[in-house]
Amino acid sequence: MIVVSTVSILLITAGCSFFIVGSVGMLRLPDVFSRLHATTKADNLGLGLVVIGVILQSDSPFTATKLILIWLLVLLSSSTACHLIARSALQQGMRPWSKK
Repeated sequence: MIVVSTVSILLITAGCSFFIVGSVGMLRLPDVFSRLHATTKADNLGLGLVVIGVILQSDSPFTATKLILIWLLVLLSSSTACHLIARSALQQGMRPWSKK
């Protein structure tokens, strides 16, 4: 039980650190496309790690299934939203940042 709790804590901590890195990337990166990439990738991975950590602590398979379905829904919705925002930015004339 101690091993499962330790692994769970490590996964949740790693997931939270990915959320922090994604937030820092949102603030520090130069253009909308880089910011979208940092936020979407880091948040999806962070949520996956948190979900796995919480699943290790859950009592029932039904709870684990709900958590996985929530994670899959977030994966689908965040990638769709990211695509729509990037397409809108391109249509408004924004171009990806390039080093000159």
